[in-house]
Amino acid sequence: MTDISIEDFRAEAVAFLDANATPKVAPGAFVWGQGADEAALFEEIDREKEKVELAAAQAFRAKRYDAGLGYISGAPEHGGRGLSRDHERVYAEVEAGYEIPNQEFFGIGLGMVAPTIAAHASPEVAAEVLPKMYRTDIVGCQLFSEPGAGSDLASLQMKAERDGDEWIITGQKVWTSGAHYSDLGEVIARTDPDLPKHRGLTGFIVDMKAPGVEIRPLRQMTGGANFNEVFFTEVRVPDTHRLGEVNEGWRVALTTLMNERASIGGGGAAGGGFTRLKEMVKHFGLENDPLIRQELMSIYIGGQVNRMNSQRAMAKIKAGELPGAEMSGAKLALTENMRRTSAFVGRVLGPRLITDTGEWGTYSWSGYVLGMPAMAIAGGSDQVLRNILGERVLGLPKEPGIDTTSPFKDLHVGTVKS
Repeated sequence: MTDISIEDFRAEAVAFLDANATPKVAPGAFVWGQGADEAALFEEIDREKEKVELAAAQAFRAKRYDAGLGYISGAPEHGGRGLSRDHERVYAEVEAGYEIPNQEFFGIGLGMVAPTIAAHASPEVAAEVLPKMYRTDIVGCQLFSEPGAGSDLASLQMKAERDGDEWIITGQKVWTSGAHYSDLGEVIARTDPDLPKHRGLTGFIVDMKAPGVEIRPLRQMTGGANFNEVFFTEVRVPDTHRLGEVNEGWRVALTTLMNERASIGGGGAAGGGFTRLKEMVKHFGLENDPLIRQELMSIYIGGQVNRMNSQRAMAKIKAGELPGAEMSGAKLALTENMRRTSAFVGRVLGPRLITDTGEWGTYSWSGYVLGMPAMAIAGGSDQVLRNILGERVLGLPKEPGIDTTSPFKDLHVGTVKS
């Protein structure tokens, strides 16, 4: 590991950002009716504007990588700098004080796919791909869910058949964020249909521009199309781009899913923050309503509990441990609080939520309410996360399914006569 003190590294980060970004102006106190009137969970932008923003984000990220700040804690053999997680956190703290291009384009690729490549790809492929990903010369996406395999991911049907030194992949994926601007994708496919469903899977890195890959936008009820469905028709992938061993793809998928839940579960508060909710209550003269006050504090407490739970998970990662079921708990807590928030703004705003009268801070919340159901599915549905917590934390029996044995199979129910 490179020897550089936290203080010297902080100075290095400040020097880079001073030269390549603009310091943020400290925000003033929140005033109802002033500033951006936006509460949607998903930004709905047209594809042309998105291309411009992506190019700006990539240009900034390339400068950051070339300055030695793009892959701070990454292994040197993978193009990283080999510093600690503490150095990485320091850079994030410093960067938060600057205006930089939108970096959300890279959240999935760098937060979920790249760690999986580092853990499961061959050393040669990891050394080739990871520097390009962290410099954002290439952008990554994740292709797991299918029309019949979302919450029960192990039921996926996309098939990969070996053909010499290549694999031929055919099937469909859905809900793929960023597929339309991605260059590389992580895909899980079925390689042995005769094995139990968790065992016959294999992970691959695929070229999203390869012949046979078709990407179609999926329109959401918010009006936007942030997600895509992706069709693979006899797409050829070299065996060198396999992740992990053949039929061990479930281990690969779990690596990605844990990173995904860490990323989503660590998310922030309701759109606009808790202060906006509090000021909304005051604006509509409901600050003395006991039920409204109780609901508002429930949202606040939920946010604080989720923040602390996420900190506990991050502490495990800092200590070199792998996150476990607490990541499922953090993600579940986040969506529960979002659900509370949706119900709360509906109660406070009433018809203003569904009729755009032009009044500040009202109809804009419809984007939050309509986007919230997607968050209860992304990164593992609430039902699946509850099963994980029940089985792995509480020690409850595994939920009966077509591939499990029911704990009630030996019970005999007699006929009840009236």
